[in-house]
Amino acid sequence: MITVSSLWRYPVKSMIGEELRATGVNEKGLLGDRSSALIDVETGKIVSAKNPKRWSNIFSYHSRYEDFPYSNCVRITLPDGSTVKSDDRRVNLILSEALGRDVEFISQALSEPQLEEYWPDIAELDNRDIVTDEDMQTGTFFDLAKIHLLTTSTLAALRKLYPEGRFEPRRFRPNIIVNTDQPGFVENDWVGKILKIGSEVQLKITDLCPRCVMTTVSQGDLPKDTNILRTAAQHNGAHVGVYAEVLSAGTITCDDVVSIID
Repeated sequence: MITVSSLWRYPVKSMIGEELRATGVNEKGLLGDRSSALIDVETGKIVSAKNPKRWSNIFSYHSRYEDFPYSNCVRITLPDGSTVKSDDRRVNLILSEALGRDVEFISQALSEPQLEEYWPDIAELDNRDIVTDEDMQTGTFFDLAKIHLLTTSTLAALRKLYPEGRFEPRRFRPNIIVNTDQPGFVENDWVGKILKIGSEVQLKITDLCPRCVMTTVSQGDLPKDTNILRTAAQHNGAHVGVYAEVLSAGTITCDDVVSIID
C-alpha cells in the first residue's frame, strides 16, 4: 500500500520550511507554500539557494507562519537565533544586514520572475561551472511546478548507489513524501498518470523533477556533498522525484492512502 509519509511547505522561498501533519491543497499547491520571497535589490532577481556563490547561508534561515495553518505574517528565524516578522517595518533592514546584500521581502510575485542558478562541475549536467539566469513560473515564487512529490523508494535507491551520502528528504525540499516499497525510481513511471490522495485530492504527475546544486549544499548538520547530485545525474538523469499539478482540491493528511489512476 502506498501512503503519505510526510508533508512540507516553505513559506519563504529557499528558506527552511515547516513539516505538517495535514494541509489544504488547491490550484496553487499546498496552502501557504512559497507565498513570499526575498528579492535582490541590485539584480532584481529572486533570492535562491540555487546560487550558493551569492547566497551561501540562505538555508540557515527558517520560516513559519505566525498563525497556524496560514496567515499573512511569516516569522523568520535568522542564523543567530533572533527572529523577525514579515510585517515588521525593519524586516528588510534586518535581513539585508544579516545576508550582506540589500534585499526586500515580497509577497506579491513578479510578472516575469527570474533567479540565478550555479551549475557545478558535473559532467552529466547541461552546463558546468557557470551561473545562468533562469525563468520561474509566471506570477509565482515556484521554479517549474507548484507541487514536488518524492518517494521513499527513490531515496533508498540513491542511498544504495552512494552509501556514504546522506540522502535525506530536506536536501530535496519536497512537498509530499510518499511511502513506497517497490525498488528503484518508482515515481518516474508515474509521469502522465493521476494520483488520488485520501478521499478528495487528485494530482496529475506532469514531469520528472530536475535537480540542481541546492541538493549538495550544507544545511544544519548536513555537510556539503557534490556527490549527492552527481549520483542522481549518473543514475537517473539528474532527476529526483516528480512534479505535479492539482486536478481536485481538498485536504491531505499523513498516512492517507495514495492510489495511482492510469
